[in-house]
Amino acid sequence: MSRVLRGKPWSKDGSDHEDEKEGDSECGQRLGFALCQKLARRSSRDREGRSRTRDFGRVHSHRMQAKEVIRKLLTVWKGSIARCPQSNGKMRDYRLRESGEQRLRISPPARLRILIYGINYSPELTGVGKYTGEMAAWLAARGHEIRVITAPPYYPAWKVREDYRGKWYRTELPKVPGAPTVYRTPLYVPREPSGARRMLHLFSFMVGSIPVMMKQHSWKPDLIWTVEPTFFGAPLALLLARTTQAASWLHVQDFEVDAAFDLGLLPSNGRVQSFALRLERVFTDAFSRVSSISGKMVERSLAKGVSPIQSRLFPNWVDVDVIRPQAAGSQNSFRRELGLEGKIILLYSGNMGAKQGLELLVPLAAAFEDDPRVHFLFCGEGSFRSMFEGMVAHRPNVTLIDIQPMERLNDLLNAADIHLLPQRPGAADLVMPSKLTGMLSSGRPVVAIAEPGTQVAHVVGGSDALDIDPCGLVVQAHDPTELQKAARCLIDSPTLRSKFGAAARRYAVRHLGREQVLARFEQELLSLIREPEPVIQVN
Repeated sequence: MSRVLRGKPWSKDGSDHEDEKEGDSECGQRLGFALCQKLARRSSRDREGRSRTRDFGRVHSHRMQAKEVIRKLLTVWKGSIARCPQSNGKMRDYRLRESGEQRLRISPPARLRILIYGINYSPELTGVGKYTGEMAAWLAARGHEIRVITAPPYYPAWKVREDYRGKWYRTELPKVPGAPTVYRTPLYVPREPSGARRMLHLFSFMVGSIPVMMKQHSWKPDLIWTVEPTFFGAPLALLLARTTQAASWLHVQDFEVDAAFDLGLLPSNGRVQSFALRLERVFTDAFSRVSSISGKMVERSLAKGVSPIQSRLFPNWVDVDVIRPQAAGSQNSFRRELGLEGKIILLYSGNMGAKQGLELLVPLAAAFEDDPRVHFLFCGEGSFRSMFEGMVAHRPNVTLIDIQPMERLNDLLNAADIHLLPQRPGAADLVMPSKLTGMLSSGRPVVAIAEPGTQVAHVVGGSDALDIDPCGLVVQAHDPTELQKAARCLIDSPTLRSKFGAAARRYAVRHLGREQVLARFEQELLSLIREPEPVIQVN
């Protein structure tokens, strides 16, 4: 027969006591509270530590009795004391481990030690690196101590930047007090990231980061935050979390394993795919939290076996004060520089990779080649760019430009009359295009290629169930005629463009603002570290 202790005193004979009068030194004090007293009071002079543990139980007056309580805890419950780290010299964080992996903690201070582990980071201007860098800077500005283990910047050009070459390991100390400390580790970057080379590229980052990750053991982070891609780093992050008793968080920007098979980057061998998915589930289940960037991707995580307790929604964001609609009639620098003033511009801006489906836009550009009002502008870099350039090189109504610095992003997005968001079939709920946040915040309509029922279709096409007004038009990838009709509908109707653009801006302000998204995320971090007192089973 097992007995559940829910905060009541316990005695040798196993009977429950009523609340005892103050001053009573019987062994009927709560075991967890007496143990907290033992850990928080290393000496009789530690008055401050004793006052901080008052909320967790009455402080025992006899040191020997505290030792006896600890001995009983170890022998009767067969638990183990994991560790008692000092939390920034202010409060001790006691964690009790037993077979059920439950923890008992004293509330930590608001300032957390957070280790961010991911292959992409600032100064990359697009994709995962942009968001991870902004998140780290925001958390550091909030007073948290941040360390980042990442690779040299190489994306989306798939080439390591010149100023980061020639040194395998590199440490970037904060230039201003409180900024993140960044550790760069070596990795293999293929010129043409085919399936096998891409896997080797991701695996090489994990191998190169091993020594730097192990050095963080003495730092004792409160949280290890890992971003997918790459999932190869998950075992290493979990190992460090287990050995330091840190909480662990996996953030899924792309379902890397699914995308590798569904997009043909890896051969769909039944046994190999089954083994990879099984391995993915084992490691995913071990994280304290698993988040993703859209509701549909969270649903996919749940379908993979992630528990609702673990699962969180952590969407990408946009600084709605920086990316905003420009006043009507204002001159746009890109239109002026490119000689496109007065044109109706259809813009694609972002990574030019295999999963973006840029080849779907080539027939669209061809369909409007004889329309002098219309011009197509493509901006970005990536593994597919050189091939795409060859596809549109002879089109007079197409212009390609390189990726632009952040200070010009708002001008670029406002150069568009219509944003284009292509996606290859099968990728819609495996990846959520990060570029969509800026499109919406700029207050311009979107023509998206997406399957019905996907998150992109809900956001762009509108959803009564989710109370989302349409921000543009959605078509399916297998129907180029419908894509041309959707584009022509918006080209011919300034009123409809204005209506969809206003709805896009409203959605961005309500749901994607950087401050509100990151503030909610910070509260989730604090609630994870401050877990409630567990119910302890005694056999």
